[in-house]
Amino acid sequence: MLRRPIESTQYAAEAYRGALATAGITPSMSRRGDCWDNAPMESFFHTVKTERVHHRLYATRAEARRDLFGYIEGFYNPRRLHSALGYISPAEMERRAA
Repeated sequence: MLRRPIESTQYAAEAYRGALATAGITPSMSRRGDCWDNAPMESFFHTVKTERVHHRLYATRAEARRDLFGYIEGFYNPRRLHSALGYISPAEMERRAA
């Protein structure tokens, strides 16, 4: 059986693009096969999961939200050193760029 490549994914589908447009959202999508669009966010979510979420049990979403906010604003942004930023924190990078 000859398989044809899929022309579009669910995220590029007409209905999905229409829903985004109705909501006033501009999608961030590059060419097919270009995986760099989401790389920074995928790295961030991986870090948050491995450094925080996988070590906790949350009773409620509100508890998870508070804990993650505290982790991101209390540690990740102001103190955690990032190799992609030359081993400084995101907050320090923002200060230097201002």
